[in-house]
Amino acid sequence: MESPVTVRPARVEDATAMARMLVGSWQETYRSLMPDRVLDDPGLVAARERFWTTALIDERYRANRIAVAERDGAVIGVAMAGPPQSPEPRWSLHLYVLYVLAADHGSGAGAALLNAVVAPNESAALWVADPNPRAQAFYQKHGFVPDGAMQVEDGVREIRMVRTSGDPGQGGTRP
Repeated sequence: MESPVTVRPARVEDATAMARMLVGSWQETYRSLMPDRVLDDPGLVAARERFWTTALIDERYRANRIAVAERDGAVIGVAMAGPPQSPEPRWSLHLYVLYVLAADHGSGAGAALLNAVVAPNESAALWVADPNPRAQAFYQKHGFVPDGAMQVEDGVREIRMVRTSGDPGQGGTRP
């Protein structure tokens, strides 16, 4: 029997484990979507560790919500949501990060992380790789729908998905 997954607020001492987990998840998820030179950059883990350390201690991120999912003391997922970078009347939060290692997909870790950083009744937006049918289906299950916006970030095509306030899941409606 598998050990249970626990979700809790992230702490600065988690930064190294969060960075390693995130880079591992990117390598699993984006191998065919992002250049190998980016995914295999020997400095990527250190750069992500610096990011997480800053996000967890810097006053600029104080309004953000950051959580980790653990199994047997090992970080298997991370999530971060916070205010949108530019004011947006249709949603109050932006989901900036939500990753779970592939071995733990379907464990409930993703849903628990999402709920830890974005309450089910909160309006939110996010960018998700396209194509990434598994992630898009996960977000749709939690009430997010594509709004037609698209961007290319680090060579990865992304679509924006949004959830309006009071529409926490099971399909949602177009905003």
